[in-house]
Amino acid sequence: MSSNSSRMQNFPLVFHASPDQMIAWRNGAPVSVRAFLADVRALADALPEGGHVFNVCTDRYRFTVSLCATLVAGKTSLLPSTHTPEMVRALASFAPDAFCLHDNDDCAIDLPRFRYPELAASRVESEAKVPHIDGARVVAYVFTSGSTGVPVPHRKTWGFLVKNVRAAAARLGLLGQAGATLIGTVPPQHMYGFESTVLLALIGGLAFSNRQPFYPVDIRAELAAVPEPRVLVSSPIHLRALFANEEALPRASLVLSATAPLAEKLALDAETRLEAPLMEIYGSTETGQIATRRTARTAAWELFPDIVLTPRADDSGEQTMWASGGHVEVPVPMGDALELIDGTHFLLHGRKADLINIAGKRTSLAYLNHQLNAVPGVIDGVFYMPDESDADTDTVRRLMALVVAPELAAADLQRALRERIDAAFMPRPLLFVDSLPRNATGKLPREVLTQLIEQERNRKAALTFTVPPAHPALAGHFPGRPIVPGVVLLDHALDAIGSALGTNFGACRIESAKFLSPAVPGEALDITYETSASGAIRFTIRAGVRAVASGALARDMQAS
Repeated sequence: MSSNSSRMQNFPLVFHASPDQMIAWRNGAPVSVRAFLADVRALADALPEGGHVFNVCTDRYRFTVSLCATLVAGKTSLLPSTHTPEMVRALASFAPDAFCLHDNDDCAIDLPRFRYPELAASRVESEAKVPHIDGARVVAYVFTSGSTGVPVPHRKTWGFLVKNVRAAAARLGLLGQAGATLIGTVPPQHMYGFESTVLLALIGGLAFSNRQPFYPVDIRAELAAVPEPRVLVSSPIHLRALFANEEALPRASLVLSATAPLAEKLALDAETRLEAPLMEIYGSTETGQIATRRTARTAAWELFPDIVLTPRADDSGEQTMWASGGHVEVPVPMGDALELIDGTHFLLHGRKADLINIAGKRTSLAYLNHQLNAVPGVIDGVFYMPDESDADTDTVRRLMALVVAPELAAADLQRALRERIDAAFMPRPLLFVDSLPRNATGKLPREVLTQLIEQERNRKAALTFTVPPAHPALAGHFPGRPIVPGVVLLDHALDAIGSALGTNFGACRIESAKFLSPAVPGEALDITYETSASGAIRFTIRAGVRAVASGALARDMQAS
């Protein structure tokens, strides 16, 4: 729909056929369209002055009522990608009249704040009048981080959103499925959650659950709490955790996934465990949703009707795909490496910014992440390419990887990776961590990942030590050619590992210790360690590449 036609056409706020139809489930209780509209009107009348609303309500029902009340009251929603103080300052600069609409007693956002009021006593009118909204009306500004880190606003009109979501609902077979309920593990403020758990309900005539289950037990409980047909709106990280054990799951009628590429095996697991087709959604903040694929059956994406991808070369000769047509009001360059198969199908090769070239060999971080996470025993993992820096001394930037794999030894994981990826892309270093700092949608913001890597590097730096020549244990020990006694090496290993783990070991049981080569006073020694699933700690002490000692500590050690 062009912007001109949007100005000439109004669309209803909700597309449900009857005011008595269910639009939401609040903590397991049904909410009718009639009651929902009464809440929208009551909140619209209560909103304070200010033309822009930063809606941070965590309850999906309150978020949706707030979104609609903001629209009915003639105001505009602000939907940033993060809620950091820096982002809040950027919102205040963009919209000085903005206020924060929240439902949390602990809200500390530095804007004028308005608490979502208790609307339980709202009068439900016998005749529910559905507001109609001008298609050209700006519903929200959705912010992306921008290439320079400065938040970039993207306006979303009601006409754009209606056409986009109706196309998505048709593609997913959800138009006319009035009894279906959307259950989202992703937040409503994120573009994917906004489109697929909030707008899909409003514009598709469906219902949604107010809860946002995160842990597998909560997802399982929420699936059981609402009647069939159920649509699970999730992400790869949530689905992987959900299928980590064999416990039976309530069936769904459809599963949706986005935010990161989904492995074929995980898609097959989802379809088997939930007895439903899984559809992956592709799009961007700028374009909205433009394609889907059934990942268990094909790697190819199918564009929505009327959407076109056109390759264009930039000044450097690099080709970029531009999306246009359908609900996309102006052509938009895509940030991904896309390969056209025909006029309606394409392959996704990852983010253009994630394409890497090492020693003349090319691959993508998405491919490497897929291979890492496909290794048996890997719970979660990610590759990371550092930014170039003037302080770099290496002529080649080194790929790194962080992995959550408590039952794998580093050597075993490295061996498995060598069978899957070219040696040029082997991570150096490979860092084992307890968990990855994924956000609510399962994504890993680069700045957070960078901080974690720096912390891990500092922790590893703390595991370097030297035994000075004046150490009292050296007196009389091989006079003229002193070597460090094994007991001193073990003592340093215990202190360093205890410090890294935040534990002061008062007593421990050393299961094994091997002294492989001598260490001399003043020599720089490095300690590496890993914790097995049983809790035992295996460690190695090295002088450069030479192994000096290795051993294992029992898990029944007592911290003093």
